[in-house]
Amino acid sequence: MLQKTWELAIVTCLTIARFPLILLFFVGALWNVHHPSLWLFVASTVALVLSAVTDLFDGLLARRYKVETQFGAHADPLMDKFFYLTTLPLLIYIAEKKDHHVHGTVILIMTLAFLTRDQWVTFLRSIGSIYQVSGKAHWAGKLRTAINLPLFGAMYVYEECPVPLIPPLLLYLAEAFAFLINAVSLYTYTRYYWPYLVKAATVVKSSKDP
Repeated sequence: MLQKTWELAIVTCLTIARFPLILLFFVGALWNVHHPSLWLFVASTVALVLSAVTDLFDGLLARRYKVETQFGAHADPLMDKFFYLTTLPLLIYIAEKKDHHVHGTVILIMTLAFLTRDQWVTFLRSIGSIYQVSGKAHWAGKLRTAINLPLFGAMYVYEECPVPLIPPLLLYLAEAFAFLINAVSLYTYTRYYWPYLVKAATVVKSSKDP
């Protein structure tokens, strides 16, 4: 029993740790825009990478230790939303400061597409909860997160690294693929929750109705 408690604590801490790590990335990256330095760029990148690592390992360890909880199932997508809300607007700001207006526009459209998907899935989960449907992430959501976390890191490196490491064409292709997976994820969740959405939208007749 004590071992399970410790295992659950480890998994929960990994999930929650994403929040301060993203904050550290945000502060460091924003500071680096105005006061560029190699160590600040590296520190910001490390914070971003560690955030991605916690997202990978909290789910793996939860399944391995068999300590999956409703809290974890809901906290994980919440941390993902915070990741998007923090990272994408910052990347737009950095791209515009660098006069990369085309890339900034792409990230702006990405922000709208990704956050719209997240709000829609949150709505679907709230409908599903009425009928006691699990709100845990599906394979499409997990694949989307697995792609987006390293992609956002690559986008940051592309914009801020003192030495050009990522070819623009490669980055744009990766971003196009992320758009595709976002659409697939949107479709997958909608299809899964559709029966409950229809059921919730159906007018329930009372016994007093003619």
